Amino acid sequence: MLVPAPRGFEGAHRFEALDWLSSSADLQRGGRWHCIVNDVDGPHSLWLEGEHPALPMAALVPLDETVLLRLAGLMRLKRRLDRHPAGALPSAWQITARLRKRLLTMIRALDGHLEGASYREVARALYRPEAVERFPWKTSSVRGQTIRLVADAVAMMEGGYRKLLLASR
Repeated sequence: MLVPAPRGFEGAHRFEALDWLSSSADLQRGGRWHCIVNDVDGPHSLWLEGEHPALPMAALVPLDETVLLRLAGLMRLKRRLDRHPAGALPSAWQITARLRKRLLTMIRALDGHLEGASYREVARALYRPEAVERFPWKTSSVRGQTIRLVADAVAMMEGGYRKLLLASR
């Protein structure tokens, strides 16, 4: 979050320095601007308090469990404002191929669940009928895995996705 800097920080970058960074998304809500600034090394997500193009800006960094990730993002933005490469995204912000695959499978499982499909029907769609029929359903590892996928997908749908967005765990 970028806010007007307190007095005495006149040498700080001014809000107008953000103009040369091209934003791909722009949302205004109640005196706050949110924008996504594209970068070859990964996007920057910025919240700006009000409109103060001529004022020096400061970063407001909450001291919460994500402070180190926020500081890493701030360092990337500072490098970009100084017209240097921002550098790679922090590893905690990157979704691994394994997690991406699981998230996609969760979405498919959730779609089936929301359409009223049974766990067995969801499992058949995800893992093929022969994998489901290989073992007795009540003791099948496929059954347990399907139930966990649906439960995790429902939890994500009900707000758990915020953990992904915050890269908090």
